Amino acid sequence: MNINIEHLNQVQENTENFHKTRTKDLPPKPPIILTEQVACCENTDKEILWHIARNIPHLRKWVIANPAADAKILEYISQKGGPDVKHSLDVLLESYDYAKQIS
Repeated sequence: MNINIEHLNQVQENTENFHKTRTKDLPPKPPIILTEQVACCENTDKEILWHIARNIPHLRKWVIANPAADAKILEYISQKGGPDVKHSLDVLLESYDYAKQIS
């Protein structure tokens, strides 16, 4: 059995080029619709949470409810404010105090 390496390389290159071309032809993914659920989902990417914190004040309270929200983003939101932000932070801090009491 005689294998032509050059031919195999050309087939592989053609296949890769085909897949690159097909990927370019596909439409882009639809944009994420930013909702309360996205803001409080622990699987939401940190960049999206920061975008919400910076640009969408009415969703900030939902980022506070997100278990993945770190201290930096919570501090940023507390400084910026927004609808129900103070109340949401109060609830979060009360829950921390309650957790300390029962443990």
